Amino acid sequence: MSLELTDVRVTYPDGDRVLTALDGVNLRVAAGQLVAVAGPSGSGKSSLLAVAATLLRPDSGRVVLDGVDAGGLSAAQRARLRLEKVGIVFQQPNLLASLTAVEQVLATHHMRGGSVRRQRRAAAELLATVGLDGKQHRRPHQLSGGERQRVNIARALAGRPAVLLVDEPTAALDHDRGRQIVELLAEVTRQHQVATVMVTHDTEYLDQVDEVVEMRDGRLGALETHR
Repeated sequence: MSLELTDVRVTYPDGDRVLTALDGVNLRVAAGQLVAVAGPSGSGKSSLLAVAATLLRPDSGRVVLDGVDAGGLSAAQRARLRLEKVGIVFQQPNLLASLTAVEQVLATHHMRGGSVRRQRRAAAELLATVGLDGKQHRRPHQLSGGERQRVNIARALAGRPAVLLVDEPTAALDHDRGRQIVELLAEVTRQHQVATVMVTHDTEYLDQVDEVVEMRDGRLGALETHR
């Protein structure tokens, strides 16, 4: 398994009370598998992504990324693990206005070092993979909302992560573009053999994913197989 969460518990102080964000969560995602985590706002989906990305250390439980147990790592070691193993697709692409599409992806490549020529070629190939061949030199204002989200996905795939974490990728898109983005995520998950977790409140596109987990009050429900 590329991503394993075992009996993960996360709590937050809230005045005189303690709120439980994740309550004994177990999740297994294999390479090449797209799992959707559905559920209402406030159910714990964001905390789940934060734990899986090693941005949040759980109160208890295990987080294993591509065979590496994050539990005993220092903050610096978790940051290195995140850089090498995790790609994150944010809800809003947050692209830099002055950079072209290929430069957005290159900025992520540069963080990992290596040959600039090889990085540029890899960035162009990633943009072609997500359907932006011929548009690599366009800046964000020259791209549609769906195209900006495609750059966001390409940027997350830079460096060949083992795990891809996706936060509400269709929230700002219309129906057709939203479906195209989920179809693309399913395609790149298989093509790049990443373990993908997509958090969503939108159940309209779940026919495109391999499995669905429902999050309610910090607990995950049973998996439902769609394919």
